[in-house]
Amino acid sequence: MRIGLDKKNAVLQHLAIVLVLIVFNCCAPAQTTDTLNDAQKVIFDTDIGDDLDDAFALALAVSTPKLQVVGITAAWGDTELRARLVARFLDQTGHKGIPIAIGPKTASKSPFTQSRWAEQFSQPAGGWADGVDLILHAIRQSPGQITLISVSPLSNVGALIDKDPATFRLLKQVVIMGGSIRRGYGDLGYTPNHGPDPEYNILLDIPSAKKLFASGVPIYVMPLDSTQLKLDEVKRGVLFSQGTRATDALMQLYAQWTQSTQNPTPTLFDAMAVAATIDPRLCPTQPMRIDIDDKGFTREVEGKPNAHVCLQSNSDQFFQFYFATVLRGGVAEEGSHTN
Repeated sequence: MRIGLDKKNAVLQHLAIVLVLIVFNCCAPAQTTDTLNDAQKVIFDTDIGDDLDDAFALALAVSTPKLQVVGITAAWGDTELRARLVARFLDQTGHKGIPIAIGPKTASKSPFTQSRWAEQFSQPAGGWADGVDLILHAIRQSPGQITLISVSPLSNVGALIDKDPATFRLLKQVVIMGGSIRRGYGDLGYTPNHGPDPEYNILLDIPSAKKLFASGVPIYVMPLDSTQLKLDEVKRGVLFSQGTRATDALMQLYAQWTQSTQNPTPTLFDAMAVAATIDPRLCPTQPMRIDIDDKGFTREVEGKPNAHVCLQSNSDQFFQFYFATVLRGGVAEEGSHTN
């Protein structure tokens, strides 16, 4: 009986993979003809290397002509090692022309699960550029045109506001993965709602989060409510079997992450922040006033809205978009990326 069940499960998984590939190859939107003039200019601010979702978010950001990634900044913890991970990923996937910079180092108790992968790529001879200066320079070069996508604790954002709040206000918008409005960790909508939790990216730097929400810059928030997107076994099988530069790099990082965490299924929280920047229909927002308390809760309160918040998303729609974008963009040869 067990052998029969295994065969049945294998057939069902194979059929599911074939179906996704058919959707990708035949039914996904046609390749866009966007040029750099049409693309949104973005800076990607990340604590890549601890959890796995930052790498998936980065893969999405560099795989679409709808975004022009003008810089990537490493935030929180060992920012130099994070930058080395980013540099190896960009080099391995054919996007090494994108500037990389680091923010201030901080103390961090989170395990750097992908450290061995990062350590295999050397530091630049002259060291890393300053992340705060890189972002400020980009804003001054293109006032009102830069979207800052922050999927990390907000240490770099706080440092930006402290150094030059006037220039910070010239950002087009800030898109963050952060917060927990009505649903907390582990609430996928199948069980009774246990309410919000202090979310990691907000909790680790509450003062910087408060500065951001008081800054007056348009803020788009992808909280736990809409970002608990599970990359299950079937989806992993489809993605990792494609053999592109991007999927090979993600598979290598996945192997280190799962070995460290003993968790087979990553949650792609951060990838939604990038996806919603590309296509806001993937995570529709509503205006809301958010107050951040001293325990790291993001409270919905009365008053003039200071953020646009996505409280619900469609997981199937997200993954169809993610696969179509990363698989089409993941075949780029070195030097062919337009950023």
